[in-house]
Amino acid sequence: MKFIYFNDTGRKVSIHPATFSHGYRGSSEAIKPLEQRVFELPEDTFPWVKMWDYGEIGLSILVSPMKEVE
Repeated sequence: MKFIYFNDTGRKVSIHPATFSHGYRGSSEAIKPLEQRVFELPEDTFPWVKMWDYGEIGLSILVSPMKEVE
């Protein structure tokens, strides 16, 4: 499953370290304004996304794969 994030914030968005421990394998570079990033997720999952605004420090995004619970 692919999740595409498009940065329309006008600010750089860093990738939260937990995104990598949750299975993301890709670039750790910040996502620049008007840039998109593809997050490859394991099959049969969907993205759970959270963003933090640390003010002067910047924005950070967490993308975590979630399984459907029946």
